[in-house]
Amino acid sequence: MSQTDGKAADKSPIECDVLVAGAGSAGLSAAHAFAAQGRKVVVVGKIETNLAGRTVALFEGSLRFYRALGLWEACSAHAAPMEGIRMIDDTGSIFPTTPKEFRSREIDLDAFGENIENNALVVELAEAAKKNPAITLIEDLVDTFELNFSVARARLASDGWINAKFIVAGEGRNSQARQIAGITVKTWSYPQIALTVLLAHEKPHHNISTEFHKRSGPFTFVPLRGRDGAPHRSSLVWLVTPREALRLQALSPEMLAAEIEDESHGILGAVTIDGPLGAFPMGGLKTSRVTGLRMALIGESAHLFPPIGAQGLNLSLRDIANLVDCLEGVALDEPDKISRALETYERQRALDIGFRINGVDVLNRSLLVHALPVDFARAFALNFFSAIGPLRRALMREGVTPHGPTPKLMRARPPVSRRPAAGKV
Repeated sequence: MSQTDGKAADKSPIECDVLVAGAGSAGLSAAHAFAAQGRKVVVVGKIETNLAGRTVALFEGSLRFYRALGLWEACSAHAAPMEGIRMIDDTGSIFPTTPKEFRSREIDLDAFGENIENNALVVELAEAAKKNPAITLIEDLVDTFELNFSVARARLASDGWINAKFIVAGEGRNSQARQIAGITVKTWSYPQIALTVLLAHEKPHHNISTEFHKRSGPFTFVPLRGRDGAPHRSSLVWLVTPREALRLQALSPEMLAAEIEDESHGILGAVTIDGPLGAFPMGGLKTSRVTGLRMALIGESAHLFPPIGAQGLNLSLRDIANLVDCLEGVALDEPDKISRALETYERQRALDIGFRINGVDVLNRSLLVHALPVDFARAFALNFFSAIGPLRRALMREGVTPHGPTPKLMRARPPVSRRPAAGKV
């Protein structure tokens, strides 16, 4: 069965190997990854495609992940390549830096990655899940979880139980599975709101993502695929103060477009608003651990930080690919083997998650703190890393394909040989 609404007449428990809680982009991606491992998967959650203005910049490792699972071909029709990243200091600091531009060809890639509307990605992942006989998609909510050494269970809000051998918690920042597992979290907030919106504009973006560093935070254009009547399109993520967010949200589309043109110094020419405006409070979240009894956290259930450097879903997909590797060949009815696999997952994810959270936090706070030593340090670091070739390329590779062991689903595939077989012409 590829889909059910959870309200079938048969109330006997649904049995599966892996239960994925959460049907966003991370949860659906996890369902596909475990199904490809030969597991029987149930994914529970509401398919939400109403995230206004939200896009996902997927770097090379994430594209390999989706290609390995046979999912990228359908998604690619909605995506635009990112061949370069431009950073512009617009803070007004007395230590300004000249604009910096990084090109994917410097590290032998055609593009750093691809940018796709979040709603389009979720729709394609959900449609593929409905067609996959190894995945049961239940568009419902989990009412409660039971976790112990022998079994993991979940009760649906619409009644009925799911018996699983393992649970992947990907329900987001308010993860119920995480709470029931007794995993504590550290949370913090920033005096910022992220405004997100899709734009059509006069000038081409040339597949370059442009990030203005402002005192309120980054103001970032990311390339989008054009469409009929709007050949040049980008997504905008604009971090502003809560008061400024209220002012901007009250503007007409025409007035908002005029403000965006001013803030971007007309870099893309005349701008028109191409969809609803989204607004999201900025905060951070880090868990004390990412595992529990027969359970692992992925995505925003385990980590959350501002949308700087497009690390969010890319980090979540590394969670998934790493977890799949750790459970490779592990019989899920053997608790001791699961425990050892989860010890490995815990150890391997700690460094990557901590590095990303701390790096984004330092960069974001450096923009918010109006102090000459901080301005100087930020300018010095950017100039230093961009001027020295090996460091510059290492920094780019770290963003696209992070150091450390690469999970199997994110490894480069060797090119298919087109040489004719022996004896053939």
